[in-house]
Amino acid sequence: MTTNTKTSAKKRTELKQKIEAAEKRNADRSFGDYARGARDGATSFVKEHPIATVAGGLVLGAIVASFLPGKGRKLRKKASARSALMAGALADLAITYGTQFLSGAEKAAKAGQDRASDLGDTLGDGVRSAGKTASRTISDLRSRFH
Repeated sequence: MTTNTKTSAKKRTELKQKIEAAEKRNADRSFGDYARGARDGATSFVKEHPIATVAGGLVLGAIVASFLPGKGRKLRKKASARSALMAGALADLAITYGTQFLSGAEKAAKAGQDRASDLGDTLGDGVRSAGKTASRTISDLRSRFH
């Protein structure tokens, strides 16, 4: 049993030395070291679990928002009302610009049709005139040779 007692005493001494060394290391560490360790741990967690981090942030935000007093709720309602008003105004603006754009496109198409029609009429008139002139010229040439 003396061997066991010596081994136990030796283990206790080693354990006490390890505890003292750990206490010394902890005493030597500054608050900045703890902060850096926490930052590094949080960064690695976010990199490993980005979806869980975003979901947790949303849940935490919802919880904090639910604890806001009445004034905060009124502000949220006003912000929601303003957002709805802004969305309606933007929709009206989009409809107005869309209508103006379509009207302008319709006018441009109509002007293009009119110009194409005018061009067709001009070409038709020119071809008719050239045809009449050619017909007269051929008639004159025939009359000279006969």
